[in-house]
Amino acid sequence: MAHEAALVAAGAKGPKLHGLLAEFDDTEPLIAAAKAAHDAGYRKMDAYSPFPVEGLSEALGQRDMLVPILMMLAGLGGAVLGVAFLTFTTTIDYPMNVGGKPPVPWPQFIPITFEITVLLAALTGVAGMIAINGLPRPHHPLFARPEFSRATADRFFLCIEATDPRFDRETTRLFLERLHPAGVTEVEEEA
Repeated sequence: MAHEAALVAAGAKGPKLHGLLAEFDDTEPLIAAAKAAHDAGYRKMDAYSPFPVEGLSEALGQRDMLVPILMMLAGLGGAVLGVAFLTFTTTIDYPMNVGGKPPVPWPQFIPITFEITVLLAALTGVAGMIAINGLPRPHHPLFARPEFSRATADRFFLCIEATDPRFDRETTRLFLERLHPAGVTEVEEEA
């Protein structure tokens, strides 16, 4: 009792709220809820389902084009790097004129340039996806919720995070309850 009073006096608070989790029975209510939440102005939210759901990303408003743009830039950089490397090699570093070929035999550059383009674009895609998704993340606050274990079996979830600018505990709870979920629970951050 004295310890609790000392914590309250020192200004210690309980666990920090991660967000509110709404549970749905099927894909259609989940998509409708995600679209309604996006239309209401919520942006920091995510949906969880046991299988890919067509149209869910669009309903959440996730139109992130950063990874494809990074991949395109890396591919173009790979093409320039391949041509520059081969041009340097054949004209400056080790010039050999075999059979009267031109100083820059570009048709011979195509296979290596293509391979470097694909290699750098693919590696950038994987690295970009890992970085943008915040991976690796071995533990997420949702894992502590017992009902979330059904996200890999037969339930669908929408979580609106507390870091969203429009998030208010009571207003967001009422908003989610109007979407007719099977339940709305609070998700707390791990200490």
